Amino acid sequence: MTVPVVLISGDEEVLVAEAVRAAVEAALEGEDRTLALEELDESDYRLEDDGDFSPSRLLDAALTPAFLTTRRVVVGRHLGRFGTKDEVAPLVGLLGGGLTDTRLVLVWERGVDPKQQKLNRVPKSLEEAVVAAGGRVQSCSVGRGREADTWLSSRLEAAEVLLDGRARALITERVGEDRTRVVALLDSLTVVFGAGTEIGAADVEPYLGNAGQVPPWDLTDAIDAGDVPKAIDRLHRMMDAGDRHPLGILVALHGHYARLLRLDGAGIADERDAAEVLGIKGFPAKKALTTSRRMGSERIGKAIRLLSEADLDLKGRTAWPPELVAEVLVARLASMNRR
Repeated sequence: MTVPVVLISGDEEVLVAEAVRAAVEAALEGEDRTLALEELDESDYRLEDDGDFSPSRLLDAALTPAFLTTRRVVVGRHLGRFGTKDEVAPLVGLLGGGLTDTRLVLVWERGVDPKQQKLNRVPKSLEEAVVAAGGRVQSCSVGRGREADTWLSSRLEAAEVLLDGRARALITERVGEDRTRVVALLDSLTVVFGAGTEIGAADVEPYLGNAGQVPPWDLTDAIDAGDVPKAIDRLHRMMDAGDRHPLGILVALHGHYARLLRLDGAGIADERDAAEVLGIKGFPAKKALTTSRRMGSERIGKAIRLLSEADLDLKGRTAWPPELVAEVLVARLASMNRR
């Protein structure tokens, strides 16, 4: 038996769309979509008089009896428009009164109105009302850092096609931070090759498209390792897929070397002292300490000078394109670390 209400939240559009499709199919339980399904969005909540918003239309739809079907499925999109306890109070009241032959799919996502700059948090009162009504709350996110890596690994593991190790490694490398790209990719591979088919890297390659963006530490890790080709690749992925301006990348690099400079000659004994000085914990502090010790004062100082020169070049000292300035800088920084 399906739950009476599902609250789906998140700012990952691909994952939200996937969750909504699954929730709607489960709620319909085979009913005719054209008769049983009604979907409302931000435009349905706008009041004509003053341009404000109200969930009243959604409440009316939820309370409308089923006709020619055993149930109605009502989907409320763009509910992130309502960010306060008072604004969602009508929905809380509706859930408190109980639902009869209606299944609700509430989607807490940002609306299309450009005035809404960010997604509001789901009020606790609404989450509690959903659970009290026998429903469930579902958050759609890949997470960050290791959590995001774990999410990607689990999706590859659960794929309907059987990906070998090289195929998984290639996908992980190519999607970068754009991990949600894997949802459409796996769907395509399943359609083309069929569920249960063993897939290798050569099979996956044509469907991967352009390389996705990468986090700044991928660039600094490649530079610290002295891997010039990889560092240049990471730079271009940040500029192209990540749409980062070279000045923004310069800021990230400056932050990296500023941390190394703070540790250099400071008499840091261990990772704990490094974490205290830098204000960061765990592996990043340990990595910064190791890199600072390995590079030494002379190379760290040279890196700072290269950053200063690149800053002047980006601000008009030379006629070089900004992308070329960034490329030369990254190549020089990485070359210093060649072993």
